[in-house]
Amino acid sequence: MPYLPQLLTLIGVWIIALISPGPDFIVTMRYSIAHSRRDGVFVALGIATGTTIWVTAGIIGLGVLLTQLSWLVFIMRTVGALYLAYLGIKAILNAHHPMQTLMEGVGSLSSRRMSSWRVGFLTNISNPKALAFFVSIFVTLLPAHPPFWFQVTIIMIMVVTVATWFCIVACLFSLEPITRMYRRAKKWLDYLTGGLFVALGVRLALSK
Repeated sequence: MPYLPQLLTLIGVWIIALISPGPDFIVTMRYSIAHSRRDGVFVALGIATGTTIWVTAGIIGLGVLLTQLSWLVFIMRTVGALYLAYLGIKAILNAHHPMQTLMEGVGSLSSRRMSSWRVGFLTNISNPKALAFFVSIFVTLLPAHPPFWFQVTIIMIMVVTVATWFCIVACLFSLEPITRMYRRAKKWLDYLTGGLFVALGVRLALSK
């Protein structure tokens, strides 16, 4: 297979970037611990949906166009920063509420699933730096004119990998010992994760 070395290199770089903690990791962890494994999995699926859009856009070269639209990048970055700050402030404000109270206010199972998926999707899609990342690794690691089947293969592998990884994160952080620890230290952990979201939002807003 003539493209196997490039494919393996790309997967290796992608996995290293994927497991590095960031907004996607934090939001999956929080929803898995504070709500349920199912909520964490739906957050993971939302992240995978956003990744599908970024990977597809990156591989067809929309990143080049986006670099010419600085106003659009600014809007996306601002919206993403505000959304992360919103998640952080929401976590901080809920820090004093018991878990049972929060669970009673999230509505039906179907609405919870959609809400969790939406949180994952918006967290991922609101970061335009993702497109710059994908464009940079595609330009660096892919041949000049890869065939269509190879591009589709890359998209599928990267999306399946991100969905698998964050589903694993959701399963790990929804284990009973971890959720039990969270219940005992809920207030301070909510302050911590809320502060991290706000800090990530500020970092995104100030990034160039």
